[in-house]
Amino acid sequence: MTDQNTLAFTVADMSCGHCVKAITGAVLAAYPAARVEIDLPAKRVRVENAGDRAAVAAVIEAEGYSPTDA
Repeated sequence: MTDQNTLAFTVADMSCGHCVKAITGAVLAAYPAARVEIDLPAKRVRVENAGDRAAVAAVIEAEGYSPTDA
């Protein structure tokens, strides 16, 4: 996932498999056609084919996490 439709975030407060499921589920609920890729050790979230950066960040924030630009 490295094209122009890919958004990348660092989510420093993501720490376990539950966090991965929560973020993935929230993004897919908001953007069913999205592709979500999470690298837990690096605390990186990449989202392809979703809304704009602010909208996707808001979805992650609504789950209780703090996304920042990667």
